[in-house]
Amino acid sequence: MSDGVEVLRALHLRRPPGEPLILPGPWDAASARALAEAGFEALATPSAGVAAALGYADGETPADEMFAAVARITRAVDVPVTADIEDGYGLAPKELVERLLAAGAVGCNIEDSTGGALKDPREHAGYLAEFCAAAAGRIFLNARVDTFVHGDGDPGRAVERAALYLAAGAECVYPIMAPVAVLPLLRSGIEGPLNALALLTSDGPSPAALGELGATRITFGPQLQRRATAAAAELAAGLR
Repeated sequence: MSDGVEVLRALHLRRPPGEPLILPGPWDAASARALAEAGFEALATPSAGVAAALGYADGETPADEMFAAVARITRAVDVPVTADIEDGYGLAPKELVERLLAAGAVGCNIEDSTGGALKDPREHAGYLAEFCAAAAGRIFLNARVDTFVHGDGDPGRAVERAALYLAAGAECVYPIMAPVAVLPLLRSGIEGPLNALALLTSDGPSPAALGELGATRITFGPQLQRRATAAAAELAAGLR
């Protein structure tokens, strides 16, 4: 869809508290169709979920296979798709943009860590700036901030990284695994849309509650794929 990036961009704007954009994560074409038919306005592929569907461990999917999987998903639906492309697979910004557009994605996540270690934030911001310049508005960039998974968990450092990435051209930031208690602090310090990870547990806060705490959009990582796999295992056990 040629205007998909503008649709995705508009979905992030002027969202009232308690009504965040909910982006479930398809791992293949069939799951993407099911989610789109359920009425979701956009989808966000999870790299770990796609990896599992392709038979790889998280972080070990070859770039060609990841982009091919994203392309199958985007062809299957008429809603915007944003893709988790991990740390960019070592590709130059211009090539990364070209690969995403060729796959039909209109948005992406790019991590600020590699090999379990945080990247230098200013160097990473420079990479993101080159990416945004090459994208020229055609891709909505969600810059992942890995302070809470590979850093010391200091909210202040997360805010500093987010500010650098937004200044570089990112349109949303994703402090993945940020504790729920620090979301209001992140919201007050980050001048842009904020992505939060919702945990599909009985005692976890709902997407609406995360929205009330400051989240602009909600993603779920590979949790839907893992639940589907668990359901398949349960069905298989009943066949024996």
